[in-house]
Amino acid sequence: MYRKLFKRGFDIIMSFIALVILSPLLIPVMIILLMTGEHYIFYGQKRVGYKNRFFRIWKFATMLKDSPNLGNGSLTVKNDPRVFPFGRFLRKTKINELPQLFNILTGDMSMVGPRPQMEVDFLKFPVHVQNVIYDTSPGITGIGSIIFRDEEKWISEFHGDKHEFYRQHIAPYKGELELWYHEHISFFTDIMLIFLTARVIFFPGSELLYKVFSDLPRKPEGLN
Repeated sequence: MYRKLFKRGFDIIMSFIALVILSPLLIPVMIILLMTGEHYIFYGQKRVGYKNRFFRIWKFATMLKDSPNLGNGSLTVKNDPRVFPFGRFLRKTKINELPQLFNILTGDMSMVGPRPQMEVDFLKFPVHVQNVIYDTSPGITGIGSIIFRDEEKWISEFHGDKHEFYRQHIAPYKGELELWYHEHISFFTDIMLIFLTARVIFFPGSELLYKVFSDLPRKPEGLN
C-alpha cells in the first residue's frame, strides 16, 4: 500500500520541507559556484529512471563540464583531477546532490530508491537486475548510496581496467542491494535509510546499517 499510495505523497512533503529548511545553505553554495570553477551552478545529465526511461538529473556542478569525455569517463576516482576544490567539499558532504530535490518534485525521482545510473553504467548490471531495478523511481539516497559511499576509493585502489572492475565487482553487488530494496520497500525502510544516510556523513565507519537490516546481502571480498 505504501509503495502504491503514499510514497509519492511522502516524497513531495519531504522534498518541499527540505528545500525550505536548506534554502539558507543552497544560496551561498550557488554564489560560490558562480565565483569558482568554470562559473556554472548546476550540472544536468541524462540518467536511467523509472521503467528504464531517461530523464535529466540535476546536481551542483563539481567537475569540469567535459568530464564525461575526460579521464575515466563515467567513473570518478579519489582525488579525481576533474573535480574542483570546492566540488570536493560538496561531494564529500553530499551537498552536490541537493538539487535533486527538484527532480523529486517533478516526479522523476524519489527521496529513497536505487541510484539513477548513466546508461553506460546501467548496462554493466546483470540483465536480471536491469529488468526490475527501476520498477520503482530512482532515489536521491538509498541502500546503494549508503554502502557505496566509498565507491571512488574502491575504484581508485584498483590498478587494472576500472570499468571492468566496476562490471565484475561493483555492479553485481550494487544490483543485489537494489533488488533487496525493491523487495523491502516500506515507510520504515525509507525513514531508516534517510536517517542512516545522515549518520554515515558524520560517522562514515558506522556499521549500524547492517544491524538495522540484518538480511542485507553481504559485501563480496573484493570490496572489503
